[in-house]
Amino acid sequence: MSILGFIKGELLEIIEWTDDSRDTLSYRYPDDDKEIKNGAQLIVRESQQVQFVAAGQYADLFGPGKHTLKTENIPVLSTILGWKYGFDSPFKCDVYFLNTRLFTGNKWGTANPVMMRDADFGVVRLRAFGTYDFRIVDPPRFLREVAGTDQNFRLDEFADTMRSRIVSVFTEALATAKVPALDVASRYSELGDALLPVINPAMTSKYGIEITSFVLENVSVPPDVEKAIDARSSMSAVGNLNDYVKFQMGSAMGQGGDASAAVPAQMAVGFGIAQEMMRGMQGAPQAAAPAAAAADAAPAGAGLEVLTPEQAAGALGVSVEDVMAAIAAGDLKARKIGNATRIAKSALEEFLRG
Repeated sequence: MSILGFIKGELLEIIEWTDDSRDTLSYRYPDDDKEIKNGAQLIVRESQQVQFVAAGQYADLFGPGKHTLKTENIPVLSTILGWKYGFDSPFKCDVYFLNTRLFTGNKWGTANPVMMRDADFGVVRLRAFGTYDFRIVDPPRFLREVAGTDQNFRLDEFADTMRSRIVSVFTEALATAKVPALDVASRYSELGDALLPVINPAMTSKYGIEITSFVLENVSVPPDVEKAIDARSSMSAVGNLNDYVKFQMGSAMGQGGDASAAVPAQMAVGFGIAQEMMRGMQGAPQAAAPAAAAADAAPAGAGLEVLTPEQAAGALGVSVEDVMAAIAAGDLKARKIGNATRIAKSALEEFLRG
């Protein structure tokens, strides 16, 4: 026994930590300046690991179980302390208990918009938030890079730092993965799983933790991008516009009465779609202008040469925005006549056969 241990009359014979909290990440065992006895018992419970630190160096690491501290099972510590032939006297070192259980439901979010380059919309600003689960997998690295020598390092001390690190790694991962903004905004549940293999290597190598679950609960984009996404969603819902017009016409004919009054206009729009998608606009602009004037003046149910987007929207039963989105996407061909956009009509029989 050392003189210090003899004077104090106490040595550490049993080292254990009973954790009754749910937020402690690491805990430095309080030795009260006592020495560890040769043959002392180290008790490590499930979801714990113990890291010995001597002379500022990381020594032996112990997993769950009951360990007797002898030269044979602390080889790194023996080397650090210079025990060439074993040891009989008590010794001093720091003992850190690390909580390796899964810490769930931790929140993260972007304080400022994340800038990303997108193939569809150019440079886009994204805001995102969600949750993540993690556990400690590399105790020496975690102690060195995160907890330091803190005696009782808790989750709330780590939350703000971790949140900023998660956002930083998320931003880099999103840029690396080159995920389109449309997918980020509409498929973020799948995106979380896809980004996990990209995020984890950085988190483990830098901080000694593993992200077991990464969830995007919400992703928001600027209003103009939201409108573009809504327009594309509407077009996807309509599907093939020509087939949609045929269905509308068939339904109106079957109902008769007032519903059938819209059939000529629907036929005109339908063929305008078919004609433009199959072979493009034909005919001289000089002839198109009178036709446009005639369309504005034509009564309901008359054979229309051309239609305005508003008339096309009414005939199709969709919004004007959907019609304009179809034109912008190239699904519905149209031509500017004067200051107005017009959609052309031609032979109905060819359209119905198509």
